[in-house]
Amino acid sequence: MVFTMAWGLLVLGVLLPSSYAHTDFFTSIGHMTDLINTEKDLVTSLKDYIKAEESKLEQIKKWAEKLDKLTDTATKDPEGFLGHPVNAFKLMKRLNTEWSELENLVLKDMSDGFISNMTIQRQYFPNDEDQTGAAKALLRLQDTYNLDTDTLSKGNLPGVKHKTFLTPEDCFELGKIAYTESDYYHTELWMQQALKQLDDGEVSSIDRVSVLDYLSYAVYQQGDLDKAMTLTKRLLELDPEHQRANGNMKYFEYIMAKEKEANKSVAKTNDKAEEESKTQKMGPSKNYLPERQKYEMLCRGEGLKMTPRRQSKLFCRYHDGNRNPKYILGPVKQEDEWDRPRIVRFLEIISDEEIETVKELAKPRLSRATVHDPQTGKLTTAHYRVSKSAWLSGYENPTVARINTRIEDLTGLDVSTAEELQVANYGVGGQYEPHFDFGRKDEPDAFKELGTGNRIATWLFYMSDVAAGGATVFPEVGASVWPRKGTAVFWYNLFPSGEGDYSTRHAACPVLVGNKWVSNKWIHERGQEFRRPCSLSEFE
Repeated sequence: MVFTMAWGLLVLGVLLPSSYAHTDFFTSIGHMTDLINTEKDLVTSLKDYIKAEESKLEQIKKWAEKLDKLTDTATKDPEGFLGHPVNAFKLMKRLNTEWSELENLVLKDMSDGFISNMTIQRQYFPNDEDQTGAAKALLRLQDTYNLDTDTLSKGNLPGVKHKTFLTPEDCFELGKIAYTESDYYHTELWMQQALKQLDDGEVSSIDRVSVLDYLSYAVYQQGDLDKAMTLTKRLLELDPEHQRANGNMKYFEYIMAKEKEANKSVAKTNDKAEEESKTQKMGPSKNYLPERQKYEMLCRGEGLKMTPRRQSKLFCRYHDGNRNPKYILGPVKQEDEWDRPRIVRFLEIISDEEIETVKELAKPRLSRATVHDPQTGKLTTAHYRVSKSAWLSGYENPTVARINTRIEDLTGLDVSTAEELQVANYGVGGQYEPHFDFGRKDEPDAFKELGTGNRIATWLFYMSDVAAGGATVFPEVGASVWPRKGTAVFWYNLFPSGEGDYSTRHAACPVLVGNKWVSNKWIHERGQEFRRPCSLSEFE
């Protein structure tokens, strides 16, 4: 069919594979800050190049002005001018020597320094995969936080310090990336936004024909044939010779004619059948995650289920680590976040100095965060976890050792069998979709290699405030725990019987605005036999 085949060709050339190794820059603000410094260095180099070019042009300009006056005088009386022996000598000198010097100046390449710097820095540039990842992150934020394209395009986000906006080219690029993913819902949204901004008079290198070309196809793919025809007609008004649009228009008219013919054979009493048979317009894909709606509502701070009666039983207190000598005279502040499962928050539990030390230790090691593959029991990257992480051992730095000891003192659990301190930095739209920290019964080999049993508990430090988004949510129970720098939350993943507590299924919401740093300690079963004895009841 003309329409489908023509658009199949359009995919070619949308994104070109990069020759540079994929580094997942977009998954970590920590690494993206390096790119800011790289770009600043390039701008400085570019300005130096501009100054050199301006200096070169200024020299050429002065030479031209001087020679312009001289030749004006000489051409008015050539013989009289050359009658002066000095003028004759200088004419020989200029044409034999000075014009050659000027030629060398004109040919001199002032860009060597800039090009050399570009060549060096290019190895650190993000590639097509990074650009696509950052675009997908924007689309993810749009869906999670119910943001319309105009709001995102104008940069009207809560808590922003540096407001910015999207140009028609930016909107067009987002639409193209959605198109390459066969995400016609977002293709339509962003091509429509690009068209709106062009219609509003924004100056752009993108033309309406290109936008309408993508837009009409995205609309058609979602079943709105009438709108697709309207958009194609508008495209043909701008470019009557557009080959693909002319072919698509004929195809649309053919489909419409077939539909009318089919409708004539249907009884008038079945008018509703036509509406029901129309393809439903697609929305954001929600099929792969059953609880996505609950998860996204909690990320927005909606849908909390706790009743006032239950809430009245949540308290704040001073906690001494079950009479731990270190905290009897200096107890720490603790407050209840949730009752079932019990989630507690420790306040002022990690200092700014400790946070900076942990971050500095982690930054050189940050790599794409991994998850346990239930099939293999090994670590692997996953589309539902978008962040970068690093692991820190207590023996390598006294600050990490002190933090580990603090966790043991306050929880009463043995951390010698716990996993190393994991530090994570969430980048653009960084998230970790709903998951369990513990291994389920259908994952018997989840932590077999560690030999320390299942993950009995989770301790999570918040090492930064987040301007908007970034909550830790528990979709099964409706809890939302918001990041507060210097605090930590703690919960048990297993009942005392050793059975998994499925109400602890949780997620890290996408960061809408800001930068999120966390570190966590997964504490395992081994060593807890006398610290948290087993109960006789399965779910106690």
